[in-house]
Amino acid sequence: MKNRKYLFLVLLCCLCNRATSQELLQQYVDTRVGTAASITQTAGKFGKHSEEYGQTLPAVLVPHGMNFWTPQTQDTERKCIAPYYYRDSKLQGFRNSHWIVGGCTQDYGSMTLMTVSGVLKTTPEERACSFSHEKEIATPSYYSAYLEDYHTQAEMTAQSRSALFRFTYDEEGMAYLVVNPNSDEGEGYIEIDLEKREIRGYNPAHRIYQGWGEPTGFSGYFVVRFEKEPSTYGVYQDSLVYSKQKSIGKKYNIGAFIGFKVAAHEKVMVKVGSSFTDMKGALNNLDAEIPHWNFDQTKNQLEQCWQNQLSKLNVQGGSKEDKEKFYGALYRSSFLPRVFNDVDGRYPSFAKGTPIRKIEKGDYYDDFSMWDTYRALHPLLTIIDPKRDGEMVQSLVEKYKQGGWLPIFPCWNSYTAAMIGDHCISVIGDAYIKGIKGFDIETAYKAMRQNAFQSPASFEDYKNGMGRRALTSYTKYGYIPLEDSVPEAFHMNEQVSRTLEYAYDDYVLAQVAKKLGKISDYKLLTKRAKNWQNVIDKRTGYAQGRHADGTFLNADNAFGFARFITEGAPCHYTWYVPQDVQGLVQWMGGKNKFVSKLDSMFSELRYWHGNEPCHQIAYLYNYVGESWKTQKQICHIRNTEYVNAPGGLSGNDDAGQMSAWYVFSAMGFYPVCPGNPYYVIGSPAFEKMSIRLENGKEFVVKAHGVSTENIYIQSATLNGKIFENSYITHKQILEGGILEFVMGAIPNKSWAAKKENCPQSILK
Repeated sequence: MKNRKYLFLVLLCCLCNRATSQELLQQYVDTRVGTAASITQTAGKFGKHSEEYGQTLPAVLVPHGMNFWTPQTQDTERKCIAPYYYRDSKLQGFRNSHWIVGGCTQDYGSMTLMTVSGVLKTTPEERACSFSHEKEIATPSYYSAYLEDYHTQAEMTAQSRSALFRFTYDEEGMAYLVVNPNSDEGEGYIEIDLEKREIRGYNPAHRIYQGWGEPTGFSGYFVVRFEKEPSTYGVYQDSLVYSKQKSIGKKYNIGAFIGFKVAAHEKVMVKVGSSFTDMKGALNNLDAEIPHWNFDQTKNQLEQCWQNQLSKLNVQGGSKEDKEKFYGALYRSSFLPRVFNDVDGRYPSFAKGTPIRKIEKGDYYDDFSMWDTYRALHPLLTIIDPKRDGEMVQSLVEKYKQGGWLPIFPCWNSYTAAMIGDHCISVIGDAYIKGIKGFDIETAYKAMRQNAFQSPASFEDYKNGMGRRALTSYTKYGYIPLEDSVPEAFHMNEQVSRTLEYAYDDYVLAQVAKKLGKISDYKLLTKRAKNWQNVIDKRTGYAQGRHADGTFLNADNAFGFARFITEGAPCHYTWYVPQDVQGLVQWMGGKNKFVSKLDSMFSELRYWHGNEPCHQIAYLYNYVGESWKTQKQICHIRNTEYVNAPGGLSGNDDAGQMSAWYVFSAMGFYPVCPGNPYYVIGSPAFEKMSIRLENGKEFVVKAHGVSTENIYIQSATLNGKIFENSYITHKQILEGGILEFVMGAIPNKSWAAKKENCPQSILK
């Protein structure tokens, strides 16, 4: 009864919220975009990940669902290797993936299944089958490919925790279903239950980062259920087959198989359920989400869920390619964070593995690629999916309650030492300032404050990712000196970048403190939010390494990689002062010097869109009354760094941040400083863009006359009244209404040029 009730609620959610437009929006989404080596303007200029490989997935999934069901061309759970590369010509199977898309991490707790015909082949390399991209169909709700060597059509659709496969065999003969847990640690297990027609197994998850193979304390459990009765079965290790044996475990490269005789054109159905909790959870999830064998019904359900997701932003006008880039970006913005709990609410405790916890309301989320996604993806959720955003924030609170510290980069349901900053503060603070509900702000504030003012007592905790790195130096000097370098194995240089990011996080926490009436904290954190001044060298106007004695490095290093900068050059991080842009203008010597230096980022090709620290830079012209330059550069970036092709992204999508930038920038505005409830205006891409708000209202952006030439704002109105601000508030969006622009081919340099029309100076 509970399972039927759950299925009814899923159907009701999808069908009742379906788009008012009948146009199926997923027709614009090719899920293979970003799976090939980049062909965009700045590919390979500063980094090589996307120059050599694609870093996204052609996944079938529920938006922010537990699993990414993807074709597999690479057999790995190693760091930085995606399960699918467009360049590959052979398909190894279909994977239940938890890869953190485009984030150069590793997969975990995954399993793969494949059908072969004729002679049994077990290992992924042996069974790999030729396939053609021309015969692929890759949409958010459905994937199919023709397995040429096996003369078989393979089809896949899914729900959040489960998937359904349909294999159609062209020829009569023997066919096999081969299943393996993916584990580089050799700790998986698999068994066959002929009576229940199931293959069950698990794969312990590990954090393989910086060379560590540390267990996380939980596994990926799975159950594969097959409709057709098998005529043979067995298990294997590598190519060694054990016929009639029903189980194998605790060895490398293991799996199980069943075999059955098929008639020509016969269809065989297989479905899979998964859980991070236990085998009971995997079985319950499968029974709740796909209790039948109707492939088309499951496919239609997922189509409707994607229609609901994509139609939250409805665009009109523009070319077909414009819509493909827009809705493709919205698709990729809907991967992470992922649901981690079973249908009954159970999930493994954060950072501990046991005991099992239970979320009582909503869903529990994990895999926050926080250094990337706080910038645009989470702010996007505050507009189009605020209820889910509140659940994600509460998930962060739960992690603090279970682990003792608010995480920095919570992935694999554990603390990690990945990346820098303290940006859970940004996500929580942005949600709170914007009025998002559904989370415990008092506990959240306690967690955020601990991160800002305390360090773990244990070096082991510190090493594993608890607390801010170098907090003692940051609070002592107001910056992190070059001498402060924890062993490199723990990813501990990047002193200038850390200083700049902590200063921003302190600003966000100050806003939360102010709203909660914690005035002493507000004053102290506001002072610390100005620490950016301590690492921008006034002599050059660029970010620079600084010693403990106060002296800056004397080096001409602004345009090359530096160890004190994260994934970029000092010129990139110079502009990372989102909380005090006006202060940065004055620090550089005034508007003219600021603009000249900003111009050089684009004229000298120093701008690098392929990594996140640059993402706000083009919007900074608005702060000095030259919004027309923002409009010019935003359109250039949209047109040169995004292409609707397999190599169409300029960098790792980084869990959706690259794509969320595009969504915002095509809508016509961008959150330069999350934690402050306004958005800086750019240049809208469509004649009309409508946001279907959760409160029942609609916010519309119209751009009269917009085209590839007409990219400049000539004038604007908001709800019929003259509008001359180069920013719009979150409150104005939620109230609904119409923001209208008249566009032209020649810049109107007087629009939003007055100081009072520029985004506010945040720090006084």
